[in-house]
Amino acid sequence: MSNKPIGIFDSGVGGTSIFKEIHELLPYENFIYLADSKNAPYGDKSKEDIVRFSKKNTELLLNKGCKLIVVACNTATTNAISFLRETYNVPFIGIEPAIKPAALKTKSKAVGILATKGTLSSQLFHKTTDLYASNIKVVEQIGEGIVPLIEAGELESDEMRTLLETYLKPMIAQNIDYLVLGCTHYPYLIPILSKILPEGVKIIDSGLAVAKQTQAVLSNNSLLNMDKKAPSIKLYSNGNSEILDAILNERFNTSYLDF
Repeated sequence: MSNKPIGIFDSGVGGTSIFKEIHELLPYENFIYLADSKNAPYGDKSKEDIVRFSKKNTELLLNKGCKLIVVACNTATTNAISFLRETYNVPFIGIEPAIKPAALKTKSKAVGILATKGTLSSQLFHKTTDLYASNIKVVEQIGEGIVPLIEAGELESDEMRTLLETYLKPMIAQNIDYLVLGCTHYPYLIPILSKILPEGVKIIDSGLAVAKQTQAVLSNNSLLNMDKKAPSIKLYSNGNSEILDAILNERFNTSYLDF
């Protein structure tokens, strides 16, 4: 089992930000990545649809022999991971907005969170926020329109910058000192966000924490790949697979798959 691949899925290319963190920490692990770009973004879908997409992605990865599955999507995690863990007999790693570290570190007692509607309206997000951020101001912003632009390769477009300036302006006005990225697509925006935000506002995403959790779960289940050889990395998209290569800035074994 230890030589089997790690499976990762997301509503498109955003989860590659998680893949890169895990691959850097665990360079000998094999990977299969699914970009469900045809159904992106998940954030504006119903809970029933998100569970259905997550079930479909999970079963495809299991059929390809994956030993562990990373739900590299905040919306899918908050809406479907409980169902997945109850239904399938493999370890699952989920993604949650990093509200806890932001709440513990803020000095201005105000933090911003940029996320999808599906994440911000979920019970899991509200439970986490109530637990760790009840004594601070949390400025929430739905990132409507961001994921489609990234999926279309418009990462550095004028439209993207205008959209981000509109979303960040109310947060800046409320004196946030941390911005939490609540979608795995959003780390690719950090260079642009850094130019818009005032100096001193720190940006937090969940990538490294997820990679460390993946390593810990593999280790605890004796699933770490001990072979020190070049890994097999396969990426599949049911949308434009060229966007995967462009956003990763590296050529992997990327191909179109109708799923």
